[in-house]
Amino acid sequence: MKNLISTIFILFGFIFINSQNYDYGKVSKAELEEQFHPSDSSASAAILYRNETVSFSYSQNNGFTQEKEILMRVKIYNKEGFDWANKKVYLYKGDNGNNEKINGLKATTYNLEGGKVKKEKLKGDGVFKEQASEIYEVNSFTLPNVKEGSVIEYKYSILSPFVVLDDVDLQFSVPVKKLDVKIATPQFYRYKKRLNKRAFYVASYTETKKDKSVIISQKVANNDVVGSGRSVSKSEMRYYDNVVVVSEHNIPALKAESYAGTINNYKAKLSMELEARVSLDDIVEKSYSTSWDQVSKSIYDSRSFGGQLEKFSFYKEDLAALLEGVDDDYQKAFLIENLVKSKVKWNGNYGKYAQNGIRSAYKEGQGNVADINLLVTSMLKSVGVNANPVLISTRNNGVPLFPTREGFNYVICMVQSGGSYLLIDATEPYSSGNVLPERVLNWQGRLLLDGGSSRWVDVKPNKKSAESTMINVTIGDDFMATGKVRKNYTSYLAMNYRKRYTNLSTDDHIKSLESGKGAIEVSELSYENAKDLSQPVKITYDYELSDGIDEVGSKLYFSPLLFLAMKENPFKLDNRLYPIDFVIPYEDKFMVSIMIPEGYSVESLPKSEAISFKEGDVKFNYVLQGKGSSLQLMVRLEINNPIIQPVDYEDFKSFFSKIVEKQGEQIVLTKA
Repeated sequence: MKNLISTIFILFGFIFINSQNYDYGKVSKAELEEQFHPSDSSASAAILYRNETVSFSYSQNNGFTQEKEILMRVKIYNKEGFDWANKKVYLYKGDNGNNEKINGLKATTYNLEGGKVKKEKLKGDGVFKEQASEIYEVNSFTLPNVKEGSVIEYKYSILSPFVVLDDVDLQFSVPVKKLDVKIATPQFYRYKKRLNKRAFYVASYTETKKDKSVIISQKVANNDVVGSGRSVSKSEMRYYDNVVVVSEHNIPALKAESYAGTINNYKAKLSMELEARVSLDDIVEKSYSTSWDQVSKSIYDSRSFGGQLEKFSFYKEDLAALLEGVDDDYQKAFLIENLVKSKVKWNGNYGKYAQNGIRSAYKEGQGNVADINLLVTSMLKSVGVNANPVLISTRNNGVPLFPTREGFNYVICMVQSGGSYLLIDATEPYSSGNVLPERVLNWQGRLLLDGGSSRWVDVKPNKKSAESTMINVTIGDDFMATGKVRKNYTSYLAMNYRKRYTNLSTDDHIKSLESGKGAIEVSELSYENAKDLSQPVKITYDYELSDGIDEVGSKLYFSPLLFLAMKENPFKLDNRLYPIDFVIPYEDKFMVSIMIPEGYSVESLPKSEAISFKEGDVKFNYVLQGKGSSLQLMVRLEINNPIIQPVDYEDFKSFFSKIVEKQGEQIVLTKA
């Protein structure tokens, strides 16, 4: 019976999809009445239809021009889906005025009011232009009067003088009911097609050829008539388009799973790499196939990149005063990084190319990622330190499928000295050498040396960060647990703590520490080394916990970790599509000292235990023992390999459940 119902549902869904009118402006009443997605009730929005068409037209003066047309229809189910009403269109700016342009932008919001469809169109004053970087202009628009239940629709085209093709997304963070993609490229340009092999939604494409022709005009000499000059001869050039078509229905959302990390690495997408320009006879006239070395050198040669790494006089005096008497390269790096942090604030923009230029950024006090980190690199080079830029594809940018300049969207600095190296990102106030913002930790980066030669370097942390907690527990006559907590955070965990708490008031800090921990009151909070990045973060506070001890008859029951124990396993899914990504290796260590209240003795204790996952990738140790009138507990969780593959998920989920269960086991004290 269930199979029959499923078959009927799929059949009716197919009939609905194929009968639906997806022309712009033809939003149906049924689409507006839909209150939730039929196969994903958790979706905050859904793409009802997306059409992406790429074609090329030819003119004798300009050659081939690319036109990309986008049509998008989105259903908004609740407030969490409102972000889909905000759109940014990035336009590439080339040399000599060869810029991409947006044409024919239309956008409409549809609402159902009194049983009738009401339309509200985007007006001209709702479109904004800004320069995102030297090479990109952004056109932004927000659809008007968006509500829960609205359907929004927009369309536009991008005219481009370039034959390079952008990646085509085939999956999004919300489900897609219907997706049509058509890419028609002239036979004179050869592209290598790649689907993302990491994607768990398997899309497909078909290929065909379509005959085309253009009229070519040419002036020729007219020798038959004296003095007649030249005449125009017209001829027809026949060629074909290579046509790639993707047609998909009911694409599931690309959903973040707990600890999923770089989710965009698993998005279904189609990439088309320009390989060569060929003749009508299919003879290669020019090869565009490139390597990461070529990509790196082309970036380095830009005046907005390599041109920023020369010595400059505008910071000369500041460096002379700052580095007087300092000989160690790493100490110079530390001082220069902090100088730049104090002088130049990050404006929030990524980029591998300087947006303002390092001189303007230093003088005006703000800049993008490249302005800041190329400034650090330039300063270090000017004082004889072996410093070079490292190109990064950030975690949200994913991992490129082939060598391309657009594969990188960020740059940091590397200092090498004495056989070791130091990575620096001065955009983050609380980062320090070799402790980078999480956005940067995407496996590897490309080190660019003087002249543009390059190689890969590992940017993943290889040293464990640590959180160490010491807590003493006293149980009063009223069975209130009181005591003091001391915490230390190092490396990445220290940076994350500083980012979260340094700018909070003491009251808000305390409220955060109390949140989710039961009936607890925190007092006498001390926060040390909030801004001294060379030291671990140290936190101490007193606590009173009124619901941590259960009295049943003459016995007391409590977990020795009290409010610090994990309450539930964060890994709840039956199956997992993406790897678990803890981002960094780390250890979490607890030392608990419990005073046995007078008149009570130990009846039972949780057993000490040591368990390991996959030959030590993750380790858990639990040691509890009594010493006179006190109990001593040591708990240590070590994440040595932060990546857990989906094939190991079931075993890891079971392993982690044991950790949670162990932390929940109780001490039993009985009245003497």
